[in-house]
Amino acid sequence: MRNASLNDPRPTAASVADLPEYPMLIAGSRRAAASGAWFDTENPFTGAAWARVARGTAEDVDAAVEAAHTAFRCGAWPGTTAADRGNLLLKLADLVDRDVERLARAEIRDNGKSIAEVRAQVKGVAAVYRYYGGLADKIEGSAIPVDDNQFLVYTRLEPLGVIVAITPWNSPLRLLSLKLGPALAAGNTVVVKPSEFTSTSTLEFMDLVAGAGFPAGVVNVVTGFGAEVGPALSTHPKVAKVSLTGGTDSGRKAYLAAAADLKTVTLELGGKSPNIVFADADLDRAAEGAAAGVFGSAGQTCIAGSRLLAHKDIAEALTTRIVTLAKARRLGDPSEEATEIGPVATRPQFEKILEYIAIAKGEGAELVTGGRQARGEGLGEGLFIEPTVFANVANTMRIAQEEVFGPVLSVIPFETEEEAIAIANDIPFGLAAALWTRDVARAHRVAAKLEAGTVWINTYRRNAPQVPVGGYKQSGIGRESGALAIKEFMQSKSVWVSLA
Repeated sequence: MRNASLNDPRPTAASVADLPEYPMLIAGSRRAAASGAWFDTENPFTGAAWARVARGTAEDVDAAVEAAHTAFRCGAWPGTTAADRGNLLLKLADLVDRDVERLARAEIRDNGKSIAEVRAQVKGVAAVYRYYGGLADKIEGSAIPVDDNQFLVYTRLEPLGVIVAITPWNSPLRLLSLKLGPALAAGNTVVVKPSEFTSTSTLEFMDLVAGAGFPAGVVNVVTGFGAEVGPALSTHPKVAKVSLTGGTDSGRKAYLAAAADLKTVTLELGGKSPNIVFADADLDRAAEGAAAGVFGSAGQTCIAGSRLLAHKDIAEALTTRIVTLAKARRLGDPSEEATEIGPVATRPQFEKILEYIAIAKGEGAELVTGGRQARGEGLGEGLFIEPTVFANVANTMRIAQEEVFGPVLSVIPFETEEEAIAIANDIPFGLAAALWTRDVARAHRVAAKLEAGTVWINTYRRNAPQVPVGGYKQSGIGRESGALAIKEFMQSKSVWVSLA
């Protein structure tokens, strides 16, 4: 059963009372949509609807933003100190640690990732809230000497106000933490809009936000389809900032909508990350890194290393190793510990991946392995795609230039260091990149020339709460994670004091 059509405002006919219902969270209360509409959310492993989620409209957006605006201006929240906010975030981190298993299993019902991967992600979510809990009371302005000693001049860093946090379907809780942690540490209030495909884990997480002691209205959740509530969020006059993680097209729409009122934005968008392997690299490690970089999460990460740039002298040997690893990956029920790759999270994305595989074949890329829907014992009706490798790909092909967001690897040969850098940067995106070499000088030389917000050397897909992430070019605006991120949710005020 698929989610309700974006063009059909009615609840899906197949929704039944037996399915659990997930209402929105507004001003501390769980609410159905003002219209009374619901939509079904599908388990990508079973192919069946398992819950109903409130289908919000602009009316619900207005209620949530008003609640957040009221909480920002009145009540307990404006009177909290930075230390108070930090302690609330530390308590939230403790609650996440307590409920890791429950939250992980809530998430895999919606997005189909393996339980081992999502469990690790949720543990990382606790680390993010703990990091910003510790950082909250370390946000400092500065005293500024001026050329007139009869004035004291200093700056204050103050919260922006109501933040809209829009999250995608691939890693809802992790990507929410990178917005909610710094936004709350800085003293803002938040309206969360999760993907219509993966709303339930966010709604379950809100029990922990309340349990940690955050006042009602500080964090609100509006669920529904992006086309129906997204514009209302981005253009609402009481919203100060929009922070979105998603595809480049979604980011562009949110950016244009927010620009009407000159709202600030943080956008973490798509990628087509190059993974460069030089001839002197440890091929076994590079192959493992390349396979993990593109097949992990079934390729459904913005930082997926979907372009493998391999020196011509080792391209064939490296490809052979990766194909062996691809065939060995275990596909199956995401709730089982042994599963390495779960199903694609949504049916539209599943169809898109298969379309790109057909495009690559038509462009003349050499299919080495995979390329089909995966079927077999234990896969049921799941939306599985075989780990797929194309060899002898030209960087001008669509398969090399456009984000597939699936377990599809394009192997692109190169001859020289200069050519590798040119190919790596010849892309509209710039989110991440990696390189593999034993030459220390080359490693740092190439890292400096790659146009990407994150560069890994002899590793892939590493992250930590302390390290900023973000994109060059069409991969985004601003930075998330790390100390830099908290200033994305604050504004500076200069204060002049006469001493005369």
